[in-house]
Amino acid sequence: MEQSIEQFKGQTRLPKFAIPKRYDLHLKLDLSACTFSGTVLIDLSIVEETKFLVLNALELAVHKVWFANSSNPELRPSGVVLDHDDELLVLVFEEELRVGEGILGIEFSAVLNEYLKGFYKCTYLDGEEKKNMAVTQFEAVDARRSFPCWDEPALKATFKITLDVPVELMALSNMPIIDEKLIGNTKTVYFEESPIMSTYIVGVVVGLFDYVEQTAADGVKVRVYCPVGKSDKGQFALDVAVKSLDLFSKYFSVPYSLPKLDLVAVPEFSGGAMENYGLIIYRENELLYDPLQSTTARKQRNTIVAAHEVAHQWFGNLVTMEWWTDLWLNEGFATWISYLATDILFPEWKIWTQFLDYYSTGLRMDAQEQSHPIQVEIPHPRFLEEIFDAICYNKGSALIRMLQSYIGDEIFQKSLSSYVKRYAGKNAKTEDLWSVLSEESGIKVKSMMDAWTTKQGYPVISVKAKGSILQFEQSQFQLSGLEGDVEWIVPITLAVGSYDKRKNFLLETKFGEVDISDLVNSFDGDSSSSKEKSEEKSDEKLWIKVNIEQGGFYRVNYDQNLEARLRKAVETNCLSALDKFGILDDSYALCMSGKQSLSSLLSLINVYQKELDYVVLSKLIKVCYDVVEIAKEAIPDLANELKQLFINGLLHSAENLGWESKPGESHSNALLRREVLMALATFGHEKTQEEALQRFQSSLHDGNTAPLSADTREAVYIAVMRNSSTSNRKGFESLLAIYRDANTVMQVKEQILRWLASSPDPDIVVEALNFVVSEEVRDQDIIYGLSGISSECRDVAWKWLTEKWELIFSKYGAGMLLTNFINSIVAPLSSHEKGDEVEAFFSNRSYQAIALTLKRGIGQIRIKARWVSNMREEQQTAQQVVQQLLPKN
Repeated sequence: MEQSIEQFKGQTRLPKFAIPKRYDLHLKLDLSACTFSGTVLIDLSIVEETKFLVLNALELAVHKVWFANSSNPELRPSGVVLDHDDELLVLVFEEELRVGEGILGIEFSAVLNEYLKGFYKCTYLDGEEKKNMAVTQFEAVDARRSFPCWDEPALKATFKITLDVPVELMALSNMPIIDEKLIGNTKTVYFEESPIMSTYIVGVVVGLFDYVEQTAADGVKVRVYCPVGKSDKGQFALDVAVKSLDLFSKYFSVPYSLPKLDLVAVPEFSGGAMENYGLIIYRENELLYDPLQSTTARKQRNTIVAAHEVAHQWFGNLVTMEWWTDLWLNEGFATWISYLATDILFPEWKIWTQFLDYYSTGLRMDAQEQSHPIQVEIPHPRFLEEIFDAICYNKGSALIRMLQSYIGDEIFQKSLSSYVKRYAGKNAKTEDLWSVLSEESGIKVKSMMDAWTTKQGYPVISVKAKGSILQFEQSQFQLSGLEGDVEWIVPITLAVGSYDKRKNFLLETKFGEVDISDLVNSFDGDSSSSKEKSEEKSDEKLWIKVNIEQGGFYRVNYDQNLEARLRKAVETNCLSALDKFGILDDSYALCMSGKQSLSSLLSLINVYQKELDYVVLSKLIKVCYDVVEIAKEAIPDLANELKQLFINGLLHSAENLGWESKPGESHSNALLRREVLMALATFGHEKTQEEALQRFQSSLHDGNTAPLSADTREAVYIAVMRNSSTSNRKGFESLLAIYRDANTVMQVKEQILRWLASSPDPDIVVEALNFVVSEEVRDQDIIYGLSGISSECRDVAWKWLTEKWELIFSKYGAGMLLTNFINSIVAPLSSHEKGDEVEAFFSNRSYQAIALTLKRGIGQIRIKARWVSNMREEQQTAQQVVQQLLPKN
């Protein structure tokens, strides 16, 4: 038998002998033993004669299997083989199953695991008592941990779900409840049968909740389930969800397809949220909003997440990618349209300007040698967990924005509506979307977009001015400084001296040029101006910005003359916030890759001194953090001068904003206050730290003092930790005491965790890290606890990770949570020596689920190590520039 099942091993996809049509699934929970058992009856179409049925199962015990069709009421398999490596259940029959309909029955059982995937247990507090509850997380390939199934997105079926649960708990699934029966302490809950859907969006939650509800415009009942006593914290998400449902129904001209939509906050969840059809499951702080305790940034994030998950009910659930290669169709679109919805719901937030931060993360990841194409091959199911990344989400959504801008809003919307209608209840590939967009727009979308989705990376466009001719050259941009040989069809947009003077064209080859004399001459009001006059005007005065408002997914490298003119345009405030962001972001990336000097980047940073726009200053702060961090490794003496230079650049906005919010102030000012104060506290600005420490002491000891405001708390916690050491532990211990206090709200706990390891003292950092992986902190919250490790203690954190690795691996398992240790501890290292250490340590510790993250982490170390070398080579020049830019006193 071993030989006969060998043919199914090592395959990415299941064989297509049989196609599931309907699942009748009955699960019985034992929450005290943390186990479950179940029976599944699967209606099958046998499409070719076979002695084998091959489906997915993982970590399930199979007790009984039978197959029935019109000619045989109960056929038992002669062999039942569970293959753990390939996550298969292979059923071997003595005689061939004939083509036609049949029913496969399987009885099985399993443990409710603690790894936050499949069907897992988590705990909630009932008064003072900890109790168990159960939650599912099936995306991408973990439905197979809960019941045997054909666990592929294209193998859609209907689901009839029944649950046996403790009588005192609520049971939720994709569809409304149609009946409940009580037998002793157990309640059997029957749900309506679902429409056709993929296994990964089946969902179940069993726990105790309060809820708030509204009925959407089309009669759909929307509920937000919250921890008991906190239903008021679900109201904001409820409002956003109801409005998003209405908005997307109109945008796609397709109504929401289920009778209800539930949003459920659970105490432990590995991601942010999951779009199960009709049952969106969240971690609590991504759903619950408290106007007094939640930051402005959190309110904005919760809006985007709610819109994103509701959008998936169309893009992903109704129309599903055919295979995980096209995951970007789900995530890129849900991301892009979540910004579109947020912009409609809260236009005053100007959310598209902040999209640039998201877009920039995609650019950064895709410039690494360890990136991958958007349409990515899947060698093994566990590889999937790592492609839910900045390529799929950030680059995916940025390409959609680029395409929308090129095609035009109206035709783009019409195309998406046609696409959703055509593939509703079905599966689609990237090519299917291109085909619909081409039909509606008359543009050959596939030929234009092919390289963008099938090839890794993106171009940098080098621009030179020769009189009134602009010369363009594209090459693949890589942070390693090397150049690839891919070419793209690039939609170039440019403005000359004014946003009224624009040109657009497609750069379809490596080189191109454009005559801008018509744009230059029109400034004189004299179209017959001499060539000399236009050249003089062009050369000396007019800024030229390519990639207007960062609409295209590429970088721009200007010649020195054009670069100087843009610096002047930034200084004199001639450019939009989006373009100021783009110029800074491109310059920073070019510097990191060795294509531009540090001196040039510092001269550019200096002209942003008076900047007050949130998205620009936020980018400036991130660039400053990174430059200081590399300087600490490359030229330690320079690092302190750079900090002072960057502090000087932030003081103007800090004075404007102050510590207290002002009545009627803008959303972006509230966001900016948080970031500016955090940066000043991190860079060690004395006045900011003194004020922060005084506010902290008052909040601890003075009953009349108002509590720390949500938007300034983190700056205070950073100041506390930057001043904590083995000889001065008071602040650190105070933060631990607040975290441990049962009355401390989750928003405060999250913020404490983020900055607990930000002390410059290695012993305090190790103690903080030990706390973060202790039983006192929920496993899901590791994503916060590792995010703020101080730059002084990077090497200490790496040593700690190597010593604790076995404990960490057994606690968090090989999956999404484990990748946080690589991203937060490995990737920030910045020397080749450390890169070698990391490679040696992991050489005999290979895990499919973190292989790509690890490769990227090592790649980032190498990129930074090269930047350190480049910085050392221009040490003298950089120091002279910094001296010139610092005030003489």
